[in-house]
Amino acid sequence: MQLKNETFLKKIRHHLLNKYTFVFLIFFVYLTFFDDHNLIKRYKTAQEIKKLESEYQFYLDEIKKNKDNIHKIRDDSVFLEKFAREKYYMKKDNEDVFILK
Repeated sequence: MQLKNETFLKKIRHHLLNKYTFVFLIFFVYLTFFDDHNLIKRYKTAQEIKKLESEYQFYLDEIKKNKDNIHKIRDDSVFLEKFAREKYYMKKDNEDVFILK
């Protein structure tokens, strides 16, 4: 058993000390940490892009809802009155408004 472990370690050592493997490891470390466009920065940038895309979609949905509200307000006077009362706390002259939170 001891002999098999020693031969296995020799094989691993031979491959790790191989000049191509050594150059590849140095290149990988360089790309991961030291390059201007390293893998860490690329990962953070990808996360930020995902966040911005979700914000973009949220604002597109908000724009669509607001456009629908504008069309309803222009066409329907009942909706206009309801919208003004709920959002801007408007009232008729002979009314009192109580705001409960």
